[in-house]
Amino acid sequence: MTFRRLLVAICLMAGVTGLVLCPSRSAGAAPKSGPVVVAHYKTTIDELGSRYLSGALHQAESKNAQVLIVQLDTLGGSITSMKKMVGDILASRVPVVVWVGPSGAGAASAGTFIAAASSFLVMAPATNIGAAAVVGSQGQNLPSTEAKKTTQFVASLMRSIAVKRHRPVLALQATVFKAQAYSAEEAVRLGIANAEISTLDGVIKKLDGLSLATSAGPKVVSTAGAPIDTINMGFWQRLLGVLSDPNLVFLLLSLGGLGLVVEIWTGGNSWVPGGLGIICLLAAFAGLSVLPFSWAGLALILLGIILLGFELHAPGHVVFGAMGTTSIILGGIFLLGYFGSPGLPGYNPIVNRWLLFSLAAIVGLIVLLMAREVHLSHHGKRYVSPVEKKALAGQTAEVNTRLAPNGEVWLNGEAWQAKLEGGGAAEPGEHVKVVAIDGFSVTVKRIAEKSKKPKKS
Repeated sequence: MTFRRLLVAICLMAGVTGLVLCPSRSAGAAPKSGPVVVAHYKTTIDELGSRYLSGALHQAESKNAQVLIVQLDTLGGSITSMKKMVGDILASRVPVVVWVGPSGAGAASAGTFIAAASSFLVMAPATNIGAAAVVGSQGQNLPSTEAKKTTQFVASLMRSIAVKRHRPVLALQATVFKAQAYSAEEAVRLGIANAEISTLDGVIKKLDGLSLATSAGPKVVSTAGAPIDTINMGFWQRLLGVLSDPNLVFLLLSLGGLGLVVEIWTGGNSWVPGGLGIICLLAAFAGLSVLPFSWAGLALILLGIILLGFELHAPGHVVFGAMGTTSIILGGIFLLGYFGSPGLPGYNPIVNRWLLFSLAAIVGLIVLLMAREVHLSHHGKRYVSPVEKKALAGQTAEVNTRLAPNGEVWLNGEAWQAKLEGGGAAEPGEHVKVVAIDGFSVTVKRIAEKSKKPKKS
């Protein structure tokens, strides 16, 4: 007991000492110079990119960063994701600087809004910005009324950003109304961009001592000698980026459904097709989580898989197989992009039509072939090799359906059409012996009961 009390006392003393000696985490005692956080954004403006930027902003705030520099290179993307990213940038307590670079990069379409919303916009030589006109979900021109409504809505957002960040309203509006684009030199001359710098190190030096806007008010940035922290996409984000490819999503959905159908066909004797099918479906749903998909398209694909499963249980009709294949094709068409809202150029998530039709046809054909095998196993004939005949002859089978004299027996785990030799009848559960094989039909005879040996006196 004395030892325990001594141990508790030592722990309490150590804790109190730690509280006294450790530096305070309060705002007043925060380190004077936090790191410069750099996020490399080289992808479309979509849900995955929105999550990445949001995570970078949270990390920058948690590290009390001097500034978050977003190295931007994008062709555009979703209006919904762009609005969320603009909102996150404007609400950030850490100054957000966008550097469109290196040379050859661009902030096109939806990227124009992201760049304009930054506290300080820098562009490398031979980069561009703009071309933010609204288009349909598949890149097509919109009907006049819808185009006018959507364009006015997006232009009003651009005006509010321009006013908020003290950028030229008319020049930025022209990127929406006229799809105007500007080079780095033109953007700096018009006041859209704040500077033209060719390297990231040059941007960091330029920012030192500047007062930049944040949601909490202006902040003087001190970047001289500050450590540089780079934030890249994590493993799971990169994996989602791969899985969110529309063609891969459709492929995984189709293969996953086929795996479940094969599992049904085999009667659950092997977990491999079903297990792989479930894995494919889960991967497909993970990819869909960051895509603007249609529930109607997903429902049609799943309905097609169910109909193909019905084809296995009602083989020979072909109707379920044809309907299932058609449903999968329609689901692939409607899954992505078909019912989408208007967007900005650079983001067109649709399933390749060649992949759609060919894969749906292959899946449907495989299921029809399996259904044909099921049908033939009950009604057709097949070639049986002499070796197989020799192996089956003489084996014992169990009557499954009453033989009178025709019926069905269970032989080696399979149902066989059977005929009782010599006529008569055999009841279910009775054991018979195989004497001949003809396709899927066997000839059987009763097993004679062994006579009992007389007891010795």
